[in-house]
Amino acid sequence: MQSETKRRGAWKRILAVTAALLLLLTLGLLFFQAWQTPVKVDSGLAKHHLTFTGHAERLFEVQFSPDGELLASGGVDGAVHIWRKRDGQVVRTLAHPAGVTALTFSPDGTYLATASYDAQVRLWRVADGTLQKTFSGHANTVWAIAYSPDGNSIASGGEDKTVKLWDADQGTLLRTLEGHSLNVWSVAFSPDSRQLASASFDRKINIWDARGGQLTRTLNGHTQAVLSVMFSRDGRYLASCGDDSTVKLWNAADGSLIRSFGGDSEHMYSVAFSPDGRRILSGGRDGNMLGELRQNFFGASDSNKGVTVRLWNAADGSLLQTFSHHSNDVYSVAFSPDGAWFASASEDKTVGVWQLKTE
Repeated sequence: MQSETKRRGAWKRILAVTAALLLLLTLGLLFFQAWQTPVKVDSGLAKHHLTFTGHAERLFEVQFSPDGELLASGGVDGAVHIWRKRDGQVVRTLAHPAGVTALTFSPDGTYLATASYDAQVRLWRVADGTLQKTFSGHANTVWAIAYSPDGNSIASGGEDKTVKLWDADQGTLLRTLEGHSLNVWSVAFSPDSRQLASASFDRKINIWDARGGQLTRTLNGHTQAVLSVMFSRDGRYLASCGDDSTVKLWNAADGSLIRSFGGDSEHMYSVAFSPDGRRILSGGRDGNMLGELRQNFFGASDSNKGVTVRLWNAADGSLLQTFSHHSNDVYSVAFSPDGAWFASASEDKTVGVWQLKTE
């Protein structure tokens, strides 16, 4: 009996030591990953212009007006501020009963469409801030919205896993597109308004016939949730990014993957093409795992800013410049229509605006 007890005790000690060693090994690997420092590049291509303050909570999106003179930003506080680019003054505020998750200007700049936690899509007149229409049909939070370049329709996607197409003038539902198994986080029209891309937590990018509603292609390649998708202005390419910390460039004609780049950040939340298609912006998490853990305990501050925005060369995926202006994650990035400016919206409640060098 004593020998059996000794054997059991020995096995328990062996198991305990083995478990401790495995724990130490796991912690060591995690801290090795956590201490890796994201690459920083300062090429001088862009310089900070202004920081817009005024929101009370995190921001989900920022967009330039078609003439490039205004920016609209929205977030958890339910306010959409419309700012003047040159001086950061708020010219109009659109109040929502719930948080704003996404927004998009009409091609002529007359209207602004917004998406919200309350499952509604709203259409506002920019000139005076009046609410024109409310589109109801989603079952849960609407996370994505896009105006078609021809101005005829609005696409929205959300937590109910669907993409909906609306008549922009009448506010009526044209069709519901079903094909994702998880939240739809981003939608984007092709420049000719004939195709619609949708990105989802299910790791897929679906390409739809925007007129007939048929699913024409599914792009697989991301290993985690796809959070942002955008066509180049000439319609030849599609850019995407997501939780796998990569930006992917696709051939829009056949859906083939051209290249994948990035990989030194935790998550990428937003991607944008420059109007000439030569550059790609990405916005994402501001730190590695250790940095995020520190922020969770001590909060964001100016003393622990990390890289949140990256400017890439679309031709080869090389990193052109990094930006560490924000003190927390960046959820949205956007180029101005002339490509001379870009903006970012952050969890730190601010909008950053940068000016790019002319060539």
